[in-house]
Parts: sequence; structure tokens; C-alpha cells
Amino acid sequence: MLIILAVVGSLLAARSALALTLRSRDPVQVTLSGNDSPAAPLYAFEDVDISEGWADPRINGGRLIDFTLPLLGEPLNVIISGLSDPLVLTEEGFREYTKSIGYSNECMGLHLGNIHDADLGDGNGRTPEQYLARQSYFPVWGTCWESFAGGHHFRAWRQNGTHAASGAWFVGASKEEHSRKRHKIVKDGYNLGRDWFVQRALAGSHWEGRQVWWRAEVEWRTGLLEPGSKGVNHGIPQDGRVAILTVFRV
Repeated sequence: MLIILAVVGSLLAARSALALTLRSRDPVQVTLSGNDSPAAPLYAFEDVDISEGWADPRINGGRLIDFTLPLLGEPLNVIISGLSDPLVLTEEGFREYTKSIGYSNECMGLHLGNIHDADLGDGNGRTPEQYLARQSYFPVWGTCWESFAGGHHFRAWRQNGTHAASGAWFVGASKEEHSRKRHKIVKDGYNLGRDWFVQRALAGSHWEGRQVWWRAEVEWRTGLLEPGSKGVNHGIPQDGRVAILTVFRV
């Protein structure tokens, strides 16, 4: 009897003392209390360098693939640097700039499909897309044709949290099929969508509303995205290159 009581007492003592801290490769801590229930995640944020006009989301637990599904997403393959003209870094200015390079708001303001989230490692956690634009084939209702026939589109998020307030826009650009194929991304669609965005930016553009002309410079980065289809929605591989664009007013 004394042996049984001693064993039970040891188990109860061990249970009450249990407080395990688990660490992963991401800077996240999860504390398990005595009832085995995970406590709220705590981010051990690091100071990040934003002198280049953007910060690598992975430093503080983010990633350069958004969340389309719980585990899969689409690559954030274009970054508009926070060293760009201040007007482009505002929501209105960014919308007008991307209109000048061939995109516009969705057809009649209607959105069909999932809302994507992204974690830019800036302290805001997973955040719904801030803007979705489609290729505008012609001035009036040009994005309605894109919704029907397919074409280029992108989603965007701004990195402006308290832990990485770079002001940069992170863009997931791609090319999709027509409506009969339910807008599935075309073969090589992530690379094609990124390249179309970049080519239009490098060609220069004009914002008629304010008589402003824009030009852009690009720097290509590898190592931010893993080449291939790991974690990528639709299983479509991409080359792992990210375009860092800096947009200037002429």
C-alpha cells in the first residue's frame, strides 16, 4: 500500500510541475500547462533590418507563400520596396500605380473565390489580402473580360506592423485560366504572372489622374522562396525568384 501511494504521489507531483516549452524553427513559443492544453502562442520577435525597404518575413515567423488553404498557398513573388515613392506606398497610390501598369479592380467590385491570408513577419500575424486586382484588357469593365477569359491578377499585402514597418507591398502575381476552368492557375502561371507584372513596371507608366509618370528598377533575389512546388497550391512549380521593385516618380 505504501508503495502504491508513493507512485500515485509522484505522478501527481510530476503533473502539477509539468510546464514544457517547445521551440520550433519559427520564433514561436508554446507553453504546455499541467492540463496539457497549449497556451496562446507567443512570438519572440527579433529586431529586423528594413534599410533595404523590406524585411524577410521568415525572420519573425512569416513566409513568402500566402495561405490559400491551411497548408498550401501561392508565392509572394514581387515586392514593392519601401524605398519607392511615398505615394506608391499608400493604399490609394498603390491601386492607381497598378492601374497604370495594366491592372484594375475586380469586375463590378464583385469577388469570387477564397480570401487569402499572409503573414509578413511584421507582428500583424496572418492578415487577409488587402487588395486583389485583375488584368484590365480595355478601359471600361476590362477586368470583366479577365474574369471570363482568364489572364493576369495579383493579391497584395503591406508590411507595416510594429516589428517590421517597412511599408513594402508584398505581391502574389499569377496568370489564371478562363472561367470554364474555374480560374485555375495555368502551367507555369506563377512565374508568368510575376514576369508580366515586372515587365509592365520596367516599361514605365503614366497616372493620368495626377499627370504623374513612373519608372521602376528591379533586383532579383533567390533564397526567399524554395524553387519547386512544395507548399504551393495546385502543385504548380515556380523558380524561386522574387522581384524586388523600387518605383520612382519621373
